[in-house]
Amino acid sequence: MSDPINQPSWKTLEALAAKNANQQMLDLFAADDARATRYSLAAAGVSLDYSKQRIDDDVRAALLSLADDQGVSEAREAMFAGRAINTSENRAAWHVALRAPHDAPMYDEVHEIRRAMAAFAEEVRSGSWRGFSGQPITDVLNIGIGGSDLGPRLICEALYEGNGPRPHFVANVDPADLDDTLAGLDPATTLVIVTSKSFGTAETLANARVARQWLVDAGAGEGDIAKHFVAVSTNAEAVSEFGIERMFGFWDWVGGRYSLWSAVGLSILLALGGEQFETLLAGAHTMDEHFRQAPLDENLPAMLALVGVWNNNFLGLKSHCVVPYAQRLASLPSFLQQLEMESNGKSVTREGKPATVSTVPTIWGSVGTNAQHAYFQMLHQGDLAVDMDFVLPLSGPKAAGDARERERIANCIAQAEALMCGRDSDALRSELEAQGLEGEALEHRLAARRFDGNRPSNMLVLETLDAHHVGALIAAYEHKVFVQGIIWNVNSFDQWGVELGKTMAGQIVSELGEDAPSATHDGSTAALVARVRRAWGR
Repeated sequence: MSDPINQPSWKTLEALAAKNANQQMLDLFAADDARATRYSLAAAGVSLDYSKQRIDDDVRAALLSLADDQGVSEAREAMFAGRAINTSENRAAWHVALRAPHDAPMYDEVHEIRRAMAAFAEEVRSGSWRGFSGQPITDVLNIGIGGSDLGPRLICEALYEGNGPRPHFVANVDPADLDDTLAGLDPATTLVIVTSKSFGTAETLANARVARQWLVDAGAGEGDIAKHFVAVSTNAEAVSEFGIERMFGFWDWVGGRYSLWSAVGLSILLALGGEQFETLLAGAHTMDEHFRQAPLDENLPAMLALVGVWNNNFLGLKSHCVVPYAQRLASLPSFLQQLEMESNGKSVTREGKPATVSTVPTIWGSVGTNAQHAYFQMLHQGDLAVDMDFVLPLSGPKAAGDARERERIANCIAQAEALMCGRDSDALRSELEAQGLEGEALEHRLAARRFDGNRPSNMLVLETLDAHHVGALIAAYEHKVFVQGIIWNVNSFDQWGVELGKTMAGQIVSELGEDAPSATHDGSTAALVARVRRAWGR
């Protein structure tokens, strides 16, 4: 794979960025009545309007050439074929197989697990699966972290309507997370899913052991553990030692942040039911097919990725804000933080050499309209360069009469417009003069209320907030990350940067117990360990 900085298309994009340094998006719209249409794409019920980006036809053509130069189409086929594109671990990254329809014979092992999950979910949801007291399950607690938590949590928050066991999620090893959650649950009617690929994740197992003891303290015998605990893992021996009899497995080609479609999504299946889960998978598969088949210039995930490359690498926008205008998608920014920054937050190429280009920007955000009263001041008038994704689910005809729905949608559309347009200084001056302001007071007010505008954003619109469209949206972001990884020549499917901190934490855990502190720490770390030991009387 080539270093992107050496590609002719990269040089072209650098020249275009320099040439168009003062380009105004309002001028682009003024020159092209059809811009909003020509810079929009749609697939699987999701539409992308990227017309409010500092992009013209020359930039778009050069970005598409860069994708060709870097072999995006060839890499796409390798991923769908299940080849070992995770080069540092010699594994496939075959999450698209998890969404394959049931009549796709090459995915038999995937469908076998899906059928087992569906059968178990039906047992629980129908009430035939009973706890130690003979009562049916009313609540499901998923204990996991990272990809074993963020994806299922997002989907359940977005789609749960109360038609199945109530879903709960615990990820943090901070005792308050689990303790506060358990305080609202009845052990006799709670099913715990321990989600850990290795069944060795320290935070997850620490919480699982506490939950196990909580069940025993409530009167369950050791033989009842299997009635209240199931596992999603690949380590059958460790699962059995814990006392869990029912385990749902998956494969080493399922990366954590791409795993909600696998057995890791068991909590989704239990909460939403089989039909909704299959609809979620079908929505993602529809986006998969679009991504695989559509030419890159008509390809929604690919263009989303290329716009991000333009902003990050050529316009210097190192901060990317995601604002879903839907309370039920409040966890989307957190999910995308892991998906994007754990995937492409790399400074080494696939060949093991230092990367020569900037990779993933900082991903952040929160739900609108709340965000407007928090950090939108900075977005409009601050000096930090930020580009944005607005995510806007539409609502059905019945909601059109709800004033709150009109406010939600109007605010989303208006914020994107305001970021681009800014505020016309002449019009503002006239407005303030009409209020009687003049002289120094007028100039001061003008300066304080000036909005430069020309701040770029994408608008992603979902036809409605349902399982199909949420599945398609998440798949689109997955493929965006893949395309960007190919262009930047990094491996989007390993996460070695996560491992070092875990290893070092294991040593400190022992030192915070009875073990003598190690002498190998730096001065600050050693002082912190000593401070904690003193506070605990050690």
